[in-house]
Amino acid sequence: MRPLGPQRDHYWLALSMAKAAGVDLQAAIMSGHFDQKEWATAVQQCRGCEWGDDCSDWLKANRAVDAAPESCVNAKVFAALKAAQEEADATVAAG
Repeated sequence: MRPLGPQRDHYWLALSMAKAAGVDLQAAIMSGHFDQKEWATAVQQCRGCEWGDDCSDWLKANRAVDAAPESCVNAKVFAALKAAQEEADATVAAG
């Protein structure tokens, strides 16, 4: 088992990955689609990720993408949040 990485570093990595994938975490929290406990879990998962050493390099090369890479332990979380945000945006636009 890999030792957990530094909490502060992985906080920023997870935040950067969400942003690169087009997820507005603040909007997700404000809309009730995401909460502080879920965010803490996402950061904790990031801390134990086997791909963590390559994450920074990937983020430097990919500032805005459609989705987090499959190798990201939070890729499914970020994809679900992005889908919820896109659905909410479509509802507002149609309304």
